[in-house]
Amino acid sequence: MKKNWFYRKYVIKKLRISLLVILGLVVLTESFIQLHPHFDIERLFGFYAIFGFLSCVGLIIFAKLLGFLIKRKDDYYDV
Repeated sequence: MKKNWFYRKYVIKKLRISLLVILGLVVLTESFIQLHPHFDIERLFGFYAIFGFLSCVGLIIFAKLLGFLIKRKDDYYDV
């Protein structure tokens, strides 16, 4: 079976490097724009990137816990 182009090691490496460069550029753009923070913690450099990352991690953990809580046995729908 032929692997899709996405699963080739050099493509994954290029995608990972490209993602890190784009994320770095997005965080660096924060130094060129004027922010209007409402709270003191928002004044930290890269706060919104860190907040977004931690929110994503929190959603993943919540989804895993929710899946564990509402999980059914494999034969749940069998008669």
